[in-house]
Amino acid sequence: MDKDIASLNRDFAEALFRLVPAFTTNDEKLGLAVSGGPDSLALLLLSAEAFPGRIAAATVDHGLRPASTAEAEFVASLCRERAIPHAILRPVVPIRGSIQSAARRARYGLLHDWMKAQDIHWLATAHHADDQLETMIMRILRGSGIDGMSGIREKRGHIIRPLLHFQKSALEAYVAAQGIDAVDDPSNRDQGFDRVRVRNALKDLEGFDTSLASQSASALGAAREAIEWQVEQLARDHVEPMDSGCLLGKTAFPHEIQRRLLLHCLHSCEPALSPRGQQIDQTIAALERGETITLGNVLCRGGERWTFQTAPMRRTS
Repeated sequence: MDKDIASLNRDFAEALFRLVPAFTTNDEKLGLAVSGGPDSLALLLLSAEAFPGRIAAATVDHGLRPASTAEAEFVASLCRERAIPHAILRPVVPIRGSIQSAARRARYGLLHDWMKAQDIHWLATAHHADDQLETMIMRILRGSGIDGMSGIREKRGHIIRPLLHFQKSALEAYVAAQGIDAVDDPSNRDQGFDRVRVRNALKDLEGFDTSLASQSASALGAAREAIEWQVEQLARDHVEPMDSGCLLGKTAFPHEIQRRLLLHCLHSCEPALSPRGQQIDQTIAALERGETITLGNVLCRGGERWTFQTAPMRRTS
């Protein structure tokens, strides 16, 4: 076996075992999201090498391009040749609105239902180091805080991304070395998408090790987890339940801690409430001035202590 292929196989298996140590001791199945592009084909081939007989793949055909049906069948044929169970998933409702975000929601919904039906415990996607760098830059340009800057998470719930420390070029070479021509999705060159524009801008950085971006994202993720742990401790000590809400008994904290305690209190009243960064900052400033402000359906009263209560229903005549 080629040295580079053997090395990639070893590194991939180690990444999977690090993310899900139980893979070494149980018979849980690994689900794979495979579109047919070089990244997801690398995921398919690497997983087949690491866990023969314990993987299944699914391809989501959104029906957005004339070639999508043939591409899904291409993946199905590759899986048949390797005795890998495979399913083609199609949304019942056509994709509308913001194409990328709507397609993403539909894709993960279909994959979740497929996993449940097939008793699959983990889903691996093919996000890699180049994706991570693009994501971090996009979030910098959108003014994200530490949560956004920590990039794509390697593990979230039952979704894992074992390729996040692998460069795209290495994955493409891995697939090509096995004589497979990957699907070429023209939307990856569509300048109408922010990610494509960022990707093209990064071409001038050719020669840089994009996997280092994943190291930075991991460091930021560790910092985020440390802050979240600290906020959990502070919430236990200083947030008191009250009728239809809660009270934050101490508010003199660094701004980032204030922001997260505020969100904790808001979510205890209205779990779906998701104010944006500037709105959070304006709310904190108002509460520090002792003002009363409403966010969503939550009435927030400031002063030395802050209270949060579900606002009473308005009467309609």
